[in-house]
Amino acid sequence: MNADIQAYNNKQTTDDKEICDLLAATVDSQLTKAESKIWHAHPVWFLDGNPIVGYSKQKAGWRLMFWSGAGFEEDPLNVVGKKFKDASIFYTTVEQINTKDLKRWLKKSKEIQWDYKNIVKRKGKLKRLK
Repeated sequence: MNADIQAYNNKQTTDDKEICDLLAATVDSQLTKAESKIWHAHPVWFLDGNPIVGYSKQKAGWRLMFWSGAGFEEDPLNVVGKKFKDASIFYTTVEQINTKDLKRWLKKSKEIQWDYKNIVKRKGKLKRLK
């Protein structure tokens, strides 16, 4: 696991750290070619410079967000962005994380991608990569 992400996880409460560690370990195991780092103060994984998945603490719990998740057509990813193609799910306990679903979403995250890397250059317009 990326040292900065591990440090981020280690700063969380015991219960929250369990959630973060499981999410990070699962993402790392499935996105082996991804670059991971703390981006805008949260753990994020990138493929070819394009953000794919990340998590952050919010009022509703831990938000696991897939930048291109709206295209996955997965009911559990029910928090869909209004402006972009993202979709999220919230967790409040580690027991809520279904790693089988998570692995399927991570597989789809490699197959379905919108070009967030160049969104500024395209003045907010997204182009489908895969």
